[in-house]
Formats: sequence, C-alpha cells, structure tokens
Amino acid sequence: MEELEFRYDTQLLIDGEDLDEDEIAEYITENFEGDSLLAAGDEDTVKIHFHTNEPWKVLEYCRTLGEIYDIVVEDMDRQTRGLKG
Repeated sequence: MEELEFRYDTQLLIDGEDLDEDEIAEYITENFEGDSLLAAGDEDTVKIHFHTNEPWKVLEYCRTLGEIYDIVVEDMDRQTRGLKG
C-alpha cells in the first residue's frame, strides 16, 4: 500500500472581515507543507481544504484571521486502510 505524503485532510471555515482567499492561499502555500489546497469564499467567509501532516499549524494560522468553525481533520492513511477517521 502506498504511503501518503500528506496524511491529514484538513477542512474549515473562517469567519472574518476583509478576508482575501488569494492571500490566504498564498500564505498557506508558502508556509506549510501540503497539497490539494482550496481556498474559496468572499471577504466574510473563506473555506479552506488542505492536505498536510501538521493540521494544527494551519488551524493556528487561520485563527489569526477570524473565527474558525466546521473544522474537520481526517486521517486519510486510516481511511485508505479501511478504518474510520
């Protein structure tokens, strides 16, 4: 079985003011290792989807931008082995 380079599928919403999804995506790309980044939304709400080995760092950064919620961190390695999680 192939080992995943980035294990945690990290998803969340950010509620804030004057959010810029392009700036957020650029910051994440430049500062965190991972792939499959999606940052979409408007100036009030941005959805983040990112595969990484350090989801807590992404959450800490996003928390500096506003309130974070609907947080889901899934272990894709466990999923590929048929386990929940």
